[in-house]
Amino acid sequence: MANRTDPLARSVHGTNPQNLVEKIVRMKVYTMPYWKEHCFGLNAESLVDKAMELDHIGGTYGGNKKAANFLCLVLKMLQIQPEKEIVVEFIKNEDYKYVRMLGAFYMRLVGSPLDVYQYLEPLYNDYRKLRQRADFGNFELTHVDEFVDEMLTKDFLCDIALPRIPNRWTLEASMKLEPRRSALEEDFEEELEGEEDIEAKARAAALELEMVREDARRGYG
Repeated sequence: MANRTDPLARSVHGTNPQNLVEKIVRMKVYTMPYWKEHCFGLNAESLVDKAMELDHIGGTYGGNKKAANFLCLVLKMLQIQPEKEIVVEFIKNEDYKYVRMLGAFYMRLVGSPLDVYQYLEPLYNDYRKLRQRADFGNFELTHVDEFVDEMLTKDFLCDIALPRIPNRWTLEASMKLEPRRSALEEDFEEELEGEEDIEAKARAAALELEMVREDARRGYG
């Protein structure tokens, strides 16, 4: 099964999962030493260890368009189709940012629109730096939230045409998706709640003091 899709894999968006990557790009991946030496025989369990070794993201690079390791593992995931629970664990992994990006990118390729927004949007709050293999083979600096934004707004990323998904407002209008709340909004509301709590305690203290004064006046009289 060196380059063939797992026979038990389900079709994705009506096609063989590997076909989500254009043939010319797949051929580039299949010729890479990394694919032949490190991806052969990988299963859902051993894939985790390989993902933890990633140190950059990217598609193809250089004059002869070599495939980055990240792209190789994306294709491998399409080939073996790990269970959704495993992919979600990748995305929730806070210790290994490239594992998180691998899971997020795979979810963007195979997930339903609701799953894509549900699992990727929280990553807007992750501002860690990422190394990205550029077209000429050099490395450029980006960030997790920037890469996630590209997944949700671009049509083409890492040399892969991303499946079309509805705009967020369309899903909100059809009541399929709740309005997105940013971390800043949540922090602001928490701050307001904290201020309101302080004001409430201050009012209670003032009222209690007034009651004490009233009792004192009555006692004096």
